[in-house]
Amino acid sequence: MQIQKNLVKFLIGASCYLALSAPIHADDWLVRARVIAVDPDSSSSAVPGVANSGVEPDLAPTLEVDFTRFLSQQWGLELILATTKHDIEGTGALAGADVGEVKVLPPTLTLQYHFMPTNSVRPYAGIGINYTKFYGEKLGSALIANGATGIDYDDSFGLAAQAGMDIDINKNWFFNIDVKYINIDTTATIQGGALAGDVDVDINPWVYGIGIGTRF
Repeated sequence: MQIQKNLVKFLIGASCYLALSAPIHADDWLVRARVIAVDPDSSSSAVPGVANSGVEPDLAPTLEVDFTRFLSQQWGLELILATTKHDIEGTGALAGADVGEVKVLPPTLTLQYHFMPTNSVRPYAGIGINYTKFYGEKLGSALIANGATGIDYDDSFGLAAQAGMDIDINKNWFFNIDVKYINIDTTATIQGGALAGDVDVDINPWVYGIGIGTRF
């Protein structure tokens, strides 16, 4: 945990220093639009009162927009913006049970290294920080049947890793493929009824994307 906190502090400090010290020129910005699939690699603690149970969010497709500012020829900062809606199902003893749904807003900032920035095929890798806001929580039928009156998800703060590639289509446009792994952990608090209590959920999604972009 301390290593993670130190890495977050380093990334924030390095990103701020580079962003403030780098001059802005033409072609310093990239903007991309992607279709992404958010695929949780999830695990959870047991639902209160139900041994050998758990919950998991489903895979969700959505659209993503991101903006990259180059700090030098090879270093850039990318801000990733998207939101998804996930259905939550039970696992183990609650396998297939409808736990509910929740919407997720996970803005992510990565510091990227572009390996061959002047080539027509340009791979990159990045590491960064993520803040996830949970909203639009809804109870599922399994919780309602057990007397639940509400559910709340704690917001999350964690690390992210990224790799991808830009491939030129023409002078102004390029094709993009991208994959990210994001550390997202939350505590779901079930309010009221026989299942009231906390469920710790490690969502930790893989995010796969394809799209197009331009440089300006």
